[in-house]
Amino acid sequence: MWQYALKIVISATLIVAISELARRSSFWGAALASLPLTSLLAFIWLYLDSGDVEKVANLSQSIFWLVLPSLVLFIALPFLLRLGLNFWLSLTVACTATAITYFCMIKFFAFFDFRI
Repeated sequence: MWQYALKIVISATLIVAISELARRSSFWGAALASLPLTSLLAFIWLYLDSGDVEKVANLSQSIFWLVLPSLVLFIALPFLLRLGLNFWLSLTVACTATAITYFCMIKFFAFFDFRI
């Protein structure tokens, strides 16, 4: 049980640190957020829980391929906000576009029988 609590505390601390840093400097907040810290934590937690390096390798490879559709969010959101759409609508549209892109990417991989 203490392991779950530790995972939650470390993960929450990271999110709070990014948001606090971003309030002071968007560049440094973005720099910290862009680091694959969440992935690193997931690798560590998975390895500590399973001891299986093949699972960690598979997770790492899958993350690589699924980062590509996630980039849609970072292109669409600032574009929509700069068009003058309100924040919540922009966020909803950008998230929807990202979800559709994930779906298309997964279908693309399935069509070519590529396992991620």
